[in-house]
Amino acid sequence: MVLSVLVNKPNRVLERQKYIQASKKPLHYRMPRSGLYLSLYYSAFTVGCVGITYSCYNLIKGKPATE
Repeated sequence: MVLSVLVNKPNRVLERQKYIQASKKPLHYRMPRSGLYLSLYYSAFTVGCVGITYSCYNLIKGKPATE
């Protein structure tokens, strides 16, 4: 069967549940690669906020008057 690799996988829910519940880290850092995901999210959030702030500044400043 072609999809047997995807369908016949071991159930690791209990292992992961024990790992997460036994961890003393903050909840958002307990999963594997969570540091990577959070740093990407924080980076995108920072770039978005800086872009919005820069755009608002340019809208408020306006274009120079030409005669």
